[in-house]
Amino acid sequence: MSGALLEMRDVTKVYPNGVMANYKVRFSLREGEIHAIVGENGAGKSTLMKMMFGMEEPSEGEILLRGEKVKLASPQDAIDRGIGMVHQHFMLVPSFTVAENMVLGMEPKKGLGIHFAEAVRMTEEMSRKYNLAVDPKAKVENLTVGMKQKVEILKALLRGAKILILDEPTAVLTPQETEELFRELRLLKDQGHTIVFISHKLKEVKAICDRITIMRAGRSEDAFRTADVTEQEISRLMVGRDVVLKYDKEKREAGETILAVRGFSLAGSAGSRLLSDVGFTVRAGEIVGIAGVEGNGQTPLVEALTGSLAGTAVGGSVTVKGADILRADIRAIRKHGVSYIPEDRMRQGAAGEASIADNLISTQYASGKLGGGMFMNGGKIERLAASLIEAFDVRCSGPKQPIGMLSGGNMQKVVVARECSTEPDLLIAEQPTRGVDIGAAQFIHRKLIELRDRGCAILLVSADLNEILELSDKLLVLYEGRVTAYFEEPSAVGEEELGLYMLGINRQDPEQIGRAVHR
Repeated sequence: MSGALLEMRDVTKVYPNGVMANYKVRFSLREGEIHAIVGENGAGKSTLMKMMFGMEEPSEGEILLRGEKVKLASPQDAIDRGIGMVHQHFMLVPSFTVAENMVLGMEPKKGLGIHFAEAVRMTEEMSRKYNLAVDPKAKVENLTVGMKQKVEILKALLRGAKILILDEPTAVLTPQETEELFRELRLLKDQGHTIVFISHKLKEVKAICDRITIMRAGRSEDAFRTADVTEQEISRLMVGRDVVLKYDKEKREAGETILAVRGFSLAGSAGSRLLSDVGFTVRAGEIVGIAGVEGNGQTPLVEALTGSLAGTAVGGSVTVKGADILRADIRAIRKHGVSYIPEDRMRQGAAGEASIADNLISTQYASGKLGGGMFMNGGKIERLAASLIEAFDVRCSGPKQPIGMLSGGNMQKVVVARECSTEPDLLIAEQPTRGVDIGAAQFIHRKLIELRDRGCAILLVSADLNEILELSDKLLVLYEGRVTAYFEEPSAVGEEELGLYMLGINRQDPEQIGRAVHR
């Protein structure tokens, strides 16, 4: 490992609760390379990156930068040494301009306030230098996801980052945006920057990375030249078995209409249109996919379907099995046989301090099946939890373990187990595999297909194009709050073509969409 830009030697991280996240990890980063780190959820990638960026400190082992042992006790320590990180969930202030976000914490002053013109000049200079085109005066809340990512990268570069850690940078990008990002990363590499690329998308790892380190069960495998290993070999090293995210779904005739959205329009608090004349149906035994770049109406649509309507319905209707649910609360909607896998498992999907068992039964307290009020049947709850843990392959110490101690993939399996176990008539699955590894994603996909084959209607909202093309029986594209494309045979649509519709470059005729959706 001599001559490495950054080295981690026998790094071990044990948390106060006794969980060992990393054990004697060895990692070597060469100057001017793009180096991938891959592994299952819970394999130790996140903890390793947190130690590299000063968010955590190793329990044992050492970190060397240019051959010198360093102590990274905070992110500022890492930034001071030229290490920057772009998090999966962007750390931008939506109401601020691009320039204001760029200089946050290092603002040029004019009198008592910020020197805005200087902030704009600094932003334009960085934008030209790194060929990352952004509008300094644009409000961040109005930017696309791809643009927000550029701002985050420029922020890190402005602070002197020579090593750039990217956490799942393509998770919500279209193929076109991903290719643009890759061109920009290659340019950064040519200018002498070194990039750590964390991803679950092995095709992209193969396309952009020079070397790859595979994490498994908190340990590191040897680093490989990416050109020397296939996607299947990487998968096998990650999870110990072959993983193929292609599915032979049984062709079946869909049953009765479960969810009907007719001409639905929604206005935001400032009167802006969030959704315009959206219409589609989901029938028993089919998966209807909704694709779209984030911010094009998926979130308000899901909120309207799940009892947290944030806006004013100005037209149309939403019914489940004929019953109007637009103004119903979450409990009333669940009584109609609706289950919901939310996008954010930490904020919406789970109570982190509660046990796995409590999370698994949290939607059944009012059902009476597990007792009632103060007299819940503890034995029944534990037996149900144990059976679901086994059925959904949740890696844990038992039903009483706090769910917050699980890896992201195992936490997501708990959420999926809870929502699938009630035998719903309609399941709304919003980004069901975001941020989970390839093995957990395959498992969740198979569970959704099983549920569909048992007659459940499934609405799948996803930014993962492979996921949505492989699972969907029918597919809609949302762009700027409108349905701009409808495909009855998603398997015949390529990712590149779908990406053009998601970006609004291609659109189908609205009248044809309406006739096709409702026939």
